[in-house]
Amino acid sequence: MRFTSRTSSDGVTEQFFTLDEIPGVLWTPHDARGIRPLILLGHGGGQHKMAPGTVSHARRYAAEGFAVVAIDAPNHGDRPKSEEFGRIAAEMRTGIAAGENPGAQVAGMHRYLAGRAVADWQAVLTAVQCLDQVGAGPVGYAGTSLGCGLGVPLIATEPRIRAAVLGLLGAHGLTEDAARITVPVRFLVQWDDQMVSRDQSLALFDALASAEKTLHANPGRHGDVPSFEVDSSLRFFTRHLS
Repeated sequence: MRFTSRTSSDGVTEQFFTLDEIPGVLWTPHDARGIRPLILLGHGGGQHKMAPGTVSHARRYAAEGFAVVAIDAPNHGDRPKSEEFGRIAAEMRTGIAAGENPGAQVAGMHRYLAGRAVADWQAVLTAVQCLDQVGAGPVGYAGTSLGCGLGVPLIATEPRIRAAVLGLLGAHGLTEDAARITVPVRFLVQWDDQMVSRDQSLALFDALASAEKTLHANPGRHGDVPSFEVDSSLRFFTRHLS
């Protein structure tokens, strides 16, 4: 892991890094030392590790004592874009413009990215837990939309993750992996989501095998998650990772 820059403000230190060809950012409390809970933060589709929502969530968690890491998903942010990814994305945009529900196309996109994304997250998790300011403490995952689509197979595979905040996605292509998830989950649904049908969202929630799972449903479209859900997720991770 090679760090390329470091800045601090408002009690939070932000460090950009690369691990092999994976670009990422680590946020920690200023001058942090010793083991602390770590949150892996997955960004949404078409976004990147420094999207405003990702940064805002990361800084909020870090200000409360967590370490937080975000990486660019494959074919996103500073990573190269493949021709196959461009083709799948173009087909998805065409379907949305034609008024089709994009659930199946979105699932296809996520399947294309998931294998590489899971391996990337596992490599980054291992590297970050070797740092003095993080250590091998408890790990959580937070990701909605694309972050959920890539997070479900990761959580199903990675035993170090002990709690997750997911949502804004349907069950297309994810039910088998969801059935392998047993950690506590907080699941977000936007009741008027134009990208994900309500039935599909509820089906994914139902497929999760977690004994402790909570559905948080709010009115509004796909990107209208209320800001108070950040505070709720912070309480959730504090309860399960502290």
